[in-house]
Amino acid sequence: MKNQGRKKPPFSRGGKKNPRSFGGEDDSFFESDAKRRRKGRAAADDDDLESLESDDELAEDGGEEGPAEPEETADEKRVRVAREHLERIRAIARKVEEEEREEEDEELGREEREGKRDSLVAEILQKDQLEESGRVRRFLASRVLRPEPLDKFGLLVKHRQSVTAVALAEDDSRGFSASKDGAILHWDIENGKKEKYLWPSEDVLISHYAKAPQNPSRNRSKHVLALAVSSDGRYLASGGLDRHVHLWDTRTREHILAFHGHKGPVSCLTFRQGTSQLFSGSFDRTIKLWNAEDRTHMDNLFGHQSEILTIDCLRKERLLTVGRDRTMRLWKVPEESQLIFRAPASSLECCCFLNDSEFLSGSDDGSIELWSMLRKKPTNIIKNAHAPSLSPNDHSYEEVKEYMPNGCNTENGSCKAETYSSAHSWVSSVAMCRGSDLAATGAANGVVRLWAIENDSKGIRPLFSYPMVGFINSLAFAKSGRFLLAGVGQEPRLGRWERVPAARNGVAIHSIRIKEENTPVY
Repeated sequence: MKNQGRKKPPFSRGGKKNPRSFGGEDDSFFESDAKRRRKGRAAADDDDLESLESDDELAEDGGEEGPAEPEETADEKRVRVAREHLERIRAIARKVEEEEREEEDEELGREEREGKRDSLVAEILQKDQLEESGRVRRFLASRVLRPEPLDKFGLLVKHRQSVTAVALAEDDSRGFSASKDGAILHWDIENGKKEKYLWPSEDVLISHYAKAPQNPSRNRSKHVLALAVSSDGRYLASGGLDRHVHLWDTRTREHILAFHGHKGPVSCLTFRQGTSQLFSGSFDRTIKLWNAEDRTHMDNLFGHQSEILTIDCLRKERLLTVGRDRTMRLWKVPEESQLIFRAPASSLECCCFLNDSEFLSGSDDGSIELWSMLRKKPTNIIKNAHAPSLSPNDHSYEEVKEYMPNGCNTENGSCKAETYSSAHSWVSSVAMCRGSDLAATGAANGVVRLWAIENDSKGIRPLFSYPMVGFINSLAFAKSGRFLLAGVGQEPRLGRWERVPAARNGVAIHSIRIKEENTPVY
């Protein structure tokens, strides 16, 4: 494996990174929460001070209004959420304790009962933490039940044009989607109720530090290619053809800031889990690191020799990217190094982390690859994972054959290759259920496929196929594995070289029936 160092960013001096703020030092717009509140208390008589985070602007002098309640900071919110989570775990432990008490011969002492409950709480929290960090894998794939004949993808949210990106909030309650017409929607998983993000005027965008279009006679492109939501659910980032990374407030759905610096379309975005660090990949072959909380540009990463298509990040400061130079790269940001993995024969299109040392990728020849950071080549390859061959025994066969060219002429139970375009078997999206062995891939051959990732990189095993007509441009798993979201379009995400007229543009949801586990799996 090649180990290449990074080029020093142009704004670094003496080996130390100097964050570049998108505003002056005295601009309250770019200050952190705590600093902004301290400054607000020190300069309470300043009429022009505005809050970035609240829907309500501070009242100007001249009235007898009482002092506004202080905003909840990110740290305070984390403490509150942690306490609520701990209370939920304690409630579960109390319930288990009550059930066990009915079966036991009473009576344990009060202190002994409380100690037993605390031990159970600690065990549950430790299991959750290990699964969250990726050090323990949940074995979900073996518990996924076969779909019923009536189980189908249901259209949750409609879009006018092809959906290019789907993102899911950390608590699995809200989703976000974007399409080629620039529409960004925020919707509820339970009832599908949606709200739209409205693009501000050009003057407002420029005041938010966006660069003016190169051609003044043409309007700014609103075409969105990528979305990412922060772990605390507070920020939504979008990127597209206008070469900016746009930051939105998910509470007010208002535009906060436009990060400029990329010289090509922004094709992919990801937040580092548990932080406000945001990474963006672009057709200009660079990766940029931003801080959404401080509104600053932190770093540049160089290495790809062609357009960057996909990016992923977990909790560690490690990035996984795929580019049109037929390479996948694992970036170790603190060490300022990268590991290069080359595709055997095809061009890689998408990728995602399984854990910190294993990854999954999809290619334009219809294959999916399982990789380990310990090996230069894939540990396993499934060729023709979305090839134009569907067995009539597959429950999805009847659903999709009517949308295939010539009704999918079959020979010996398989669809003949010449009747179906290779673009339809192009693996355009991959997704992992975080911390588990359950994966999903999407193409345009009429199905979304589920896969089981064998332990210790032993292989990839096919599970089930869910019928879905159209280009599957984006996939997102619920953390629980109970449902799967698919961003569907009549056209592929990065072009218009193929079209599936029968597809419905929007976000589809498919429930996944999982058998309950009786005992914790470690």
